[in-house]
Amino acid sequence: MYYFEVGMSNQITSKGQVTIPKRIREFLGVKPGAAVDFEATTDGRVVIVAAGRKLIGKKKPSRFAALRGTATVKMTTQQIMALTRGGE
Repeated sequence: MYYFEVGMSNQITSKGQVTIPKRIREFLGVKPGAAVDFEATTDGRVVIVAAGRKLIGKKKPSRFAALRGTATVKMTTQQIMALTRGGE
């Protein structure tokens, strides 16, 4: 893990913005307009990482992730609707 000099503190603006010090931006390889992610660690710290580079394991899958995909059932819309309506 890399550490930077102690005392690198910044003020938060009224808009909730913070300037990322140049050494950190260079280390992360981020340029103006680049996306960054903030990740909470188990010890209560928040870590900034360049978007797409995850520090912690994969994010918990969405509860809808299992539902994504394409239909493979060879049924007509009328047949599917009859099933969902209880055969009315």
